[in-house]
Amino acid sequence: MRDAVTSLIKNYDLTGRYLDRDAIDQLKSYFQTGTARVQAAAVINGNAAGLVKQAGSQLFEELPELIRPGGNAYTTRRYAACLRDMDYYLRYATYAMVAGDTDVLDERVLQGLRETYNSLSVPIGPTVVGIGILNNLVREQVAAAGVPTGEYLDRPFDHLIRELSETDI
Repeated sequence: MRDAVTSLIKNYDLTGRYLDRDAIDQLKSYFQTGTARVQAAAVINGNAAGLVKQAGSQLFEELPELIRPGGNAYTTRRYAACLRDMDYYLRYATYAMVAGDTDVLDERVLQGLRETYNSLSVPIGPTVVGIGILNNLVREQVAAAGVPTGEYLDRPFDHLIRELSETDI
């Protein structure tokens, strides 16, 4: 897993360039948000089970057809699998937030996820909604803990949502 610093240096090294103003600004931003990222990760870690449970409740309140007979979260096993996946997204989003880099999401979460969900007939739309709910809950919890929120907090969730969302070609 890479972080923002190693990814930035790798990209500049591959093109044989010195770090320019943009690179220096990216590094400054990474280091300026370092304490907040670690504090936010501590808040998430301390509240992960509650965040996932609350996100699941909100998701099923917004999309009750998921837990009705024939829905994709109907039966205890499927319901538990949905919450397990939400926990998985939260954990990896937290890793990406601390690293300041979304590569871990591409490598460990997104690669093949759409194909897997499609082969299991798991709808991607509710997954995207659930990730958005998780993002909002994380933002609320982190802010309530007195940790500064910002783009660093939303970036991993936004990346997951963008990559999973259906796009028109």
